[in-house]
Amino acid sequence: MTCWRRNTGLIDFHTHILPGIDDGSRSVEMTMQMLNAETEQGVTGIVATPHFYAHKSNIEDFLAAREESFASVQREIAGSDEDLIYPEIFKAAEVYWFSGMGKAKKLPELCIEGTRTLLLEMPFRQWDEEMLQEVELIMTGQKLHVVLVHVERYMRWQKDKTVWKRLLEMPLTLQVNAESLKGGWRQRRFCFKLIKERQAVLIGSDCHDTVKRPPNLLQARTLITKKLGAAVLRKIDEEGRKRLQTQL
Repeated sequence: MTCWRRNTGLIDFHTHILPGIDDGSRSVEMTMQMLNAETEQGVTGIVATPHFYAHKSNIEDFLAAREESFASVQREIAGSDEDLIYPEIFKAAEVYWFSGMGKAKKLPELCIEGTRTLLLEMPFRQWDEEMLQEVELIMTGQKLHVVLVHVERYMRWQKDKTVWKRLLEMPLTLQVNAESLKGGWRQRRFCFKLIKERQAVLIGSDCHDTVKRPPNLLQARTLITKKLGAAVLRKIDEEGRKRLQTQL
């Protein structure tokens, strides 16, 4: 059985906003600045996606560290004097591909909490048959819905596009980084074409800090509306609501 979560507003689906857990926010103070920026842009929900690398950490230790980081932010919000309603934070992970992940029993624990939605980062190299098979196992064996994060960043490595094309034909969701909509001509063209033609697409800021990689979802949404129209933006928001469905 599924049901809608209460947050049906503007969701930033890819962030490194939790402090001290990866290469994102370095402190609770920075996290609060990032939250303020998200709030000012009208964001009502944030999917916190710290990096998970199976070769660096086991799932239990990662989840414990994530919970500690999340709790520190919640304490800061609770003690804040500012009369602000901060975005709701959904705990998740940006899971880097690893051999055997399709059969990893604890993999569902890395999904957006309470859902069957897994955010997957693929290797930055030529994709091969093993990678494709692992993704298939995640979807068919584990029954998880895969969101392929910052899909536009892998193109340059795919000299042989056989696996690339096959993977993109799978029934998964593709996430595009907001900053890429302002990137080079080739990257912009790919992103806008993808957003226009594909049904299941999400936008995320992939924010890591307040200066070099800040929250910038509003800029991307403005560009999409201007170039493709409000209906396309509504399609993206609808996909976001689906991916936050709670599994009961």
